[in-house]
Amino acid sequence: MPGTQQVEFWTLPLQGHVQIEKQSEIHAIHVCIKKKRGGGFFLGYRKKVSSDKTRENFRLIYNTKGRFAVHRITLEEAKYKLCKVRKIFVGTKGIPHLVTHDARTIRYPDPLIKVNDTIQIDLETGKITDFIKFDTGNLCMVTGGANLGRIGVITNRERHPGSFDVVHVKDANGNNFATRLSNIFVIGKGNKPWISLPRGKSIRLTTAEERDKRLVAKQSSG
Repeated sequence: MPGTQQVEFWTLPLQGHVQIEKQSEIHAIHVCIKKKRGGGFFLGYRKKVSSDKTRENFRLIYNTKGRFAVHRITLEEAKYKLCKVRKIFVGTKGIPHLVTHDARTIRYPDPLIKVNDTIQIDLETGKITDFIKFDTGNLCMVTGGANLGRIGVITNRERHPGSFDVVHVKDANGNNFATRLSNIFVIGKGNKPWISLPRGKSIRLTTAEERDKRLVAKQSSG
């Protein structure tokens, strides 16, 4: 992890989680507010990691290669987290519940929130502060499939009763691609993201474009 001396490297065990291993004892590492000590704890997509010693905050995201990447975030952004709504149900005594992609269960959600929408959660209180509807024209990140890590605007949704729905997305370069609905994570209203984006805005380059980019960087540095 950049900026810390305690965390030495990242490994990828089962189920796509990232496990932090330690060579020396880890001190004052917080994962979504909760303090962690020692190695062997797991991180998933969009988990926030903070270090008391360096006063830095990071978010775990996917890059366009489909790998986990550690993205540095501001202190203001570290106060909240975006979660995808997986399930909405009515529990005992008629109390409505909402379940997110990271297994949070929240009671009495806004009745306008539906499955596949994205909610903004205050990490200190655990309460919903805002939400984004899953709708065409909104910005999203792909969290699975062949287009893992790409970011773009939702242009269309194909409904296939009895099968999985397909969502069409266009990135900032005008490239169109499609993926399953379950792979879509809405991260902004319109073209305005609710989180900071990594370098390159998660636009996947072709092999030729990557080669040209490396050549330009090599020439400028030489």
